[in-house]
Amino acid sequence: MAIFAGENFHTMDPERLKKIRAQLNEMHSWPSMYMFKFVLPSDSDRINKLKRIFDESAEFKMKKSRKGNYTSITVKEMIMEVDVIFERYNEASKIEGIISL
Repeated sequence: MAIFAGENFHTMDPERLKKIRAQLNEMHSWPSMYMFKFVLPSDSDRINKLKRIFDESAEFKMKKSRKGNYTSITVKEMIMEVDVIFERYNEASKIEGIISL
């Protein structure tokens, strides 16, 4: 399920967030492994900011675009409760140029 699929987390309607939370709770039993996906400019500072959002145990897979201008990043992390997912996306949304998928 694409949670935010390019939407701006900060301007999202509270009812939409409530619906997403309910869907996540239907699909997962917490704790659960969760997969986050992002695309951002291939800038080491931005990539490092994203890495610092997640726990040390999180798995990162990165792939640069054909021209190397962008990097897609998949993060797998054991999540203890649904609110942690919202915290991660909230922090990631503060990185300039990031797209959450």
